[in-house]
Amino acid sequence: MAIEVRKKEGETVQSLIYRFTKKIKQSGVLTEVRKRQFKARNQSKLKKRSSAIYRSLKQEEFNRKRKLGLLNY
Repeated sequence: MAIEVRKKEGETVQSLIYRFTKKIKQSGVLTEVRKRQFKARNQSKLKKRSSAIYRSLKQEEFNRKRKLGLLNY
């Protein structure tokens, strides 16, 4: 999937670079590369469960404090 842009006769370097970046953006190459840049490892079942429990406890604590008016915004 090579993207090729050739310089037209009488075209400036800046406009050539502009056309190239435009083609790159339209092709979606950059978004794909950014997605692949950092690959998350698979979590174990125990780790997923413990983090879900932690999130729910934090959410309950937040809601309780909000109800009591203890949060400072």
